[in-house]
Amino acid sequence: MGLRCSLTNSATGLLLAVACFPASAADICAPADIHGPYGFQLAGTTTISGSETPIASVGRLVFDGASTITSGVSSVNFNGLFLGNPITGNYETKADCTMTLNLQDTSGAFQHFTGKAAPGGDRVEIQQSDPGTGERGLMVRSADGCDATGFHGQYNFTMSGRQTPLASEGSKGSGSARALVQADGNGNLVLLRGNTKTSGTYTVDSECVVQLDFGLGDGDSSTSVKLRGILVNGGKEMLAIETDPEQVASARFSQ
Repeated sequence: MGLRCSLTNSATGLLLAVACFPASAADICAPADIHGPYGFQLAGTTTISGSETPIASVGRLVFDGASTITSGVSSVNFNGLFLGNPITGNYETKADCTMTLNLQDTSGAFQHFTGKAAPGGDRVEIQQSDPGTGERGLMVRSADGCDATGFHGQYNFTMSGRQTPLASEGSKGSGSARALVQADGNGNLVLLRGNTKTSGTYTVDSECVVQLDFGLGDGDSSTSVKLRGILVNGGKEMLAIETDPEQVASARFSQ
């Protein structure tokens, strides 16, 4: 038995770490392992606008278990501008657990991704493969339906990103946060960050998409933060991005 190493994301996807763990001789997947709804999160930088620009996205895809992405939606924070699109597409899962995904938005344009699934298909490491793109992240199995009770209990929360001036000179500054979050399953949450306690609210729609608005305490001040996320892994995790203007950040909640 040897070691298998893979690139994994920080909360933003902007900093990468190498994880190594024991591996069997080979991973084996079946095409039908990838089926039903998944939440995804990608973050990094892109040069498609000519200069290096921060970008983060989150969304939901529904796979038919064969080759078609039957429905989906993607929310993208591009240099502090928040955009959203319905998406469809196609995919291929190979026996060695590698994947290709081709996502098409309402304009007809395609974006291309490669991935590596865990055996069983519950989690997939993905990255965009189009020229000029550098986003990496995760795709994790979600539920067919959700409500506010799906987000409850204590979560470890991490967030990191960059402030942007919404101008051609690109991004400036950076920010990060860690906290413990207690969600009550009824639309209310409390954050504990050091000695600071703040509160907030959230909503969960039927497709497991979550909207959050909370105070992020820092010393004697509290900054309001708005996130859009999706519940995955039976509600034990949430993948999210910030929707506030002039800030590109991604976040994760995990139990």
